Amino acid sequence: MIMNWTQKIMATITLGVLAGTVHAKQTVCVFDLVGKNGDVYNLMKDYQLAAKSWGADIELKVGQNEAVIAEDFKAGKCDGISVTGMRGRQFNSFTGSLDAIGAITDLKLAVKVMQGLASPGFAKYMVNGQYEVAGVIPVGDAYLLVNDRSINTVAKAAGKKIAVLDYDEAQKIMVQQIGAQAVSADVTNFGAKFNNHQVDIIGAPAAAFKPLELHKGLGTKGAIVDYPILQVTGNIIIRQDKFPEGFGQKSRDWVKGQLPRAFNILGKMKADIPQKYWMEVPAADKPGYQKMMRESRINLTKRGIYDKRMMKLLWQFRCKEDRTNFECGLQDENYK
Repeated sequence: MIMNWTQKIMATITLGVLAGTVHAKQTVCVFDLVGKNGDVYNLMKDYQLAAKSWGADIELKVGQNEAVIAEDFKAGKCDGISVTGMRGRQFNSFTGSLDAIGAITDLKLAVKVMQGLASPGFAKYMVNGQYEVAGVIPVGDAYLLVNDRSINTVAKAAGKKIAVLDYDEAQKIMVQQIGAQAVSADVTNFGAKFNNHQVDIIGAPAAAFKPLELHKGLGTKGAIVDYPILQVTGNIIIRQDKFPEGFGQKSRDWVKGQLPRAFNILGKMKADIPQKYWMEVPAADKPGYQKMMRESRINLTKRGIYDKRMMKLLWQFRCKEDRTNFECGLQDENYK
């Protein structure tokens, strides 16, 4: 009798595994600068709850060192991660190129692009070997913060110290091109380097202003240049074999539903920054900046840093938004 019950239980478990209904607990490591009190961790708690209906039993582990989280993921200590797109580029260059310089002009377009990428038609681009991007969410427009308002043109940035993320080749190359001095940093310390006057310029989204106390670095002479240079993104990336079949698409569909919420939160974060810190870019200067960023983006794509498929897609999105844009008649980013 005992043997019969044992056999039945084992048979049930075996059938459940074959049907994809029984899975071990999954560990998802979350990068949040603020830790358990941060917006990213709060969003991931909602994700954890939603994932139960997709057959996953997620345990969240939050950390404030993104490099460690990425290495733990590669070592198999995390079954999934929530990190920035720049850090996630090593796992998927397609989605990791969303943050290409000047490629997405504003947060509104970023949301449209991310809604499109959640479509099942893009599912094949979300998988790279054992890794699958299970969701992309905006972190906001990145702006240049300068410690002196007199640094109001690219030419005046020459010779200045600019913090660059040590793992992002694109930033290092850009800084070299404008004749500035690159100072190695990471997400955990670039704000402190600015606040402590170790660097003159940083790039950051509005979401970083309050938690990193960037007003300290701005002081009374500094400013935030009100011209987005790129979009910062967040990625949820999983090891495909650790999650139920079809989990990735269900996850992307859920994340797509959170995009309006993210858009509103990020808009409020920007609005909450005191107006005195913002510095407008003259309308006459904007086409020049756009051309400069475009040339840099093309150069970085040729070097293999940005994904050609994503660059073509974003070019199409930009030209759908504004058909009068000068670049729409050019074919440089219409990669085959």
